[in-house]
Amino acid sequence: MRAMILAAGRGERMKPLTLARPKALLEVNGKPLIQYHVESLVRQGIQEIIINHGIMGDQIETWLGDGQRFNANIIYSAEGDSPLETGGGIFQALPLLGDKPFIVINADIWTDYPYGQLPGELSGVAHLVLVNNPEHHPAGDFALIEGRVGNNGPQKLTFSGIGVYHRKLFKRCNPNAFPLAPLLRKAIDNGQVTGEHYKGIWVDVGTPDRLEALQDSN
Repeated sequence: MRAMILAAGRGERMKPLTLARPKALLEVNGKPLIQYHVESLVRQGIQEIIINHGIMGDQIETWLGDGQRFNANIIYSAEGDSPLETGGGIFQALPLLGDKPFIVINADIWTDYPYGQLPGELSGVAHLVLVNNPEHHPAGDFALIEGRVGNNGPQKLTFSGIGVYHRKLFKRCNPNAFPLAPLLRKAIDNGQVTGEHYKGIWVDVGTPDRLEALQDSN
């Protein structure tokens, strides 16, 4: 199974920390966020990793290289100075991701989620990992009812930024910048998205304050 780490975000909310380096290279205990994901994937037996990047993305390539020192095989999907958003970034990388379902992970999260337990086969076009709603996002994103993700429901959970997707999710897309969420919501309406509720460690490292709090707790 292949995995893609999304690392092309500009990191606007992380300024001034991201003025000189990409958000994915911000450190926790002296190690970049993205490196934790690479090492975790390899521990779970997932060695084929694609990473997209944008502005200052060369720094990510310099740090991780081809992945050999992590026992991984890393290939990059460069987006230059015009990031393609989440959906467009995945679409551009589809030729590198193969025909089978693939894992996608946001680089700017901190988690102990065991990536090896993600499904290698899908009954639809996507499988989402949902988590308890953090303080900064109390309304949540999606409902989870008997293993199926819904756009509406009595209780919503937050999308973790971890999912498994089939290339069929992108079959009507064109090369361009576009978000992932509308594709997911349409697939959810069609009953094509499964999900799970993960109750382990998960942090959305989206602001300097959250990064500092994470540092203090580790």
